[in-house]
Amino acid sequence: MVTFEEFLCATAEKGDAVNLVFEQRLFDLVGVLHKITAPLAAKQVPHELVGGLAVLVHVEESDPEHAMLTRDVDLMIRRSDMDRVIAIAEEGGFRFRHAAGDDMRLYGDSGSVKNAVHLLFSGERVRAGQATPNPEIAPVQKNVLGEPVDVISLADLLRMKLSSWRLKDQVHVQVMDAAGLVTAQVESTLSEELLARLQHVRETE
Repeated sequence: MVTFEEFLCATAEKGDAVNLVFEQRLFDLVGVLHKITAPLAAKQVPHELVGGLAVLVHVEESDPEHAMLTRDVDLMIRRSDMDRVIAIAEEGGFRFRHAAGDDMRLYGDSGSVKNAVHLLFSGERVRAGQATPNPEIAPVQKNVLGEPVDVISLADLLRMKLSSWRLKDQVHVQVMDAAGLVTAQVESTLSEELLARLQHVRETE
C-alpha cells in the first residue's frame, strides 16, 4: 500500500493541491480495509467491499471531484462463512461484536468506529423495508491505494443503494450519477421499482 507520506510527496511533485483531512481519513479507512481483505483473499473467502467506500472507489475512478468520505468499511460476505471471517479477522487484531438486531462489526485495537468493519450478508435484507435482498457476491477487482481489493460491481452497488433507500443511500446515488456512472447500460439492469426511485433522486437533486 502507498503510504500517506509517499502520496503527499507524489502530489507535491505534480503541483496538485490536496485536502489533508480528507486524504488522511481516506488512508486510515483503506488501511483498515486492507487489513481485513488481504487475509480473506489469501484464504479464498468470498467477500466484496460495499457501502460508501465502494461508492468512493468507483467515483474516484470516474470523476474524483465528486468523491465523498464515509465513516467506516462495509464488507459483504456469505453468512455461511461468518465463523471463518471472524477467526481470520481475530488473527489480524480485530474483535467481533454483535449489537442490536443484525448489526455485526469488527473493531481494531482502539475499538473506535473509525476502525470498524461493518459486515453485511449476501442474499439477505439488512432491514425489513429493503426492496430487494443484497446481491450475491460477484466482485470486480480494483486497485485501492496500491493493493487489489474485491469491490462490488457498479450495477450491484446501485441496486443496493436504491433498494436500501436511506437518505445517505440517495445521496450516494446522486454522487454516482453526477460522476457519470449511472449509464443507460447500468439503468437497464434495474427493476421498474428501482428505476422509479432513481428518477425520484434525479428530480430532487
